[in-house]
Amino acid sequence: MAEEYTECLLENNKYHEHCPGCKVDQMKKSRRGFPFSELLSVWIIVLCTALPISSLFPFLYFMISDFDIAKKEEDIGFYAGFVGCSFMLGRTLTSVIWGIMADRYGRKPVILIGTASVVIFNTLFGLSVNFWMAIITRFCLGSFNGLLGPIKAYAIEIFRDEYQGLALSAVSTAWGIGLIIGPAMGGFLAQPAKQYPSLFSEESVFGKFPYFLPCLVISCFALLVTIASLRIPETLHNHKIADDASSHDESIKFLSHDPESHKVTERNEKNSLLKNWPLISSIIVYCILSLHDMAYTEVFSLWANSPRKYGGLGYTSADVGSVLAFSGFGLLVFQLSLYSYAERLLGPIVVTRISGSLGLVLLSSYPLIAKLSGLVLTLTLNCASVAKNVLSVSAITGLFILQNNAVGQDQRGAANGLAMTGMSLFKAIGPAAAGIIYSWSEKRQDAAFLSGNMISWHTNGILYSEYGLGTGSCINVQTISS
Repeated sequence: MAEEYTECLLENNKYHEHCPGCKVDQMKKSRRGFPFSELLSVWIIVLCTALPISSLFPFLYFMISDFDIAKKEEDIGFYAGFVGCSFMLGRTLTSVIWGIMADRYGRKPVILIGTASVVIFNTLFGLSVNFWMAIITRFCLGSFNGLLGPIKAYAIEIFRDEYQGLALSAVSTAWGIGLIIGPAMGGFLAQPAKQYPSLFSEESVFGKFPYFLPCLVISCFALLVTIASLRIPETLHNHKIADDASSHDESIKFLSHDPESHKVTERNEKNSLLKNWPLISSIIVYCILSLHDMAYTEVFSLWANSPRKYGGLGYTSADVGSVLAFSGFGLLVFQLSLYSYAERLLGPIVVTRISGSLGLVLLSSYPLIAKLSGLVLTLTLNCASVAKNVLSVSAITGLFILQNNAVGQDQRGAANGLAMTGMSLFKAIGPAAAGIIYSWSEKRQDAAFLSGNMISWHTNGILYSEYGLGTGSCINVQTISS
């Protein structure tokens, strides 16, 4: 309906020559065919944002150990949690600000600042020489990396109506792939002098800074994305469409024959985002899912790296990287082939509920996986990891669609910033809480009830099922956006 409204303005000669938003609307009106270049732009920008978020987890266990801050091996998870949450804490404090700036100054400047921040602060994190430098650089990276909200608004605005679902699916898929490929890169490229002694010397910069290589590769990719993003168009209108009262009234009349117009009018009258229950309810569910995802990412890597005597797998960072790389490939195949059919057949609410129910069973089985070995362990772990990520990303895609359809363009950046703030706050809690719980669980190997890391996985499973069962609150969102 937003596109019909814009097209009506264009037909009434209300096109503003120097308005970038009007130019984009005119381009969408005249263009036919698949928007491949726009889809690729959204994909690489989101991927650039997601890669550094969790790339540290496969080597974070060893990095904290090298800092010599943990007095006991069982305390490593405790300190790792604070490094993991510092990124999300920074993003929690600034996401709404970046969203408001995107609504006022445009989507493109915020996107460029976000990608450039990855180049600078992710590189500095790889050069960290102590615990506090690692925390500060990750905090700064999160504070300046506020583009996920604006890129979701951008994805809605740059695509025609028939491709908006695909656009937001690309955002969630690229986000999910980044959260998987990032750790895979961290696992394969960390400690290169130890993993690949024939290629990297202990006396080289990669020997002195064993966790610099994965950060450098991600920063180089971010630099290329920043340069490429200079060419993307701005989608924000630099004028207020409602300034011309007559054109505004004509446009409303033009839409009034459609019952959906009443929903659009009602939605635009909700000036306060906090009073927009369809938006807030979807954000609440999104926050719970985000808390689980971040906790899972950290616990999985800590569990895989931990010795067998503590209930872990005894994997190296490269082994963890292999599992995550396979998971990313499986997720990509699912999103490009099966997801759209499942979404159309069942709808986002049902898909989310199913994923929550299956997730509880899946995560509760992880402690049993540690009892396997050899090829059976490899196959089971890879299949479980693929299933887990498919369930999470499918739910995230539906929530993105519901959130962006609950508001108009003038509030879309702020709405996504609000969602980012809530999500970042919960993700900041996730690593710290997961690290503390995991460190505590390793100290109770002989407990009579939920011994060892079973308590970590059961906590993850319960949290995951709670978000799935709580999606009934999003029914109103689906009704409005349908």
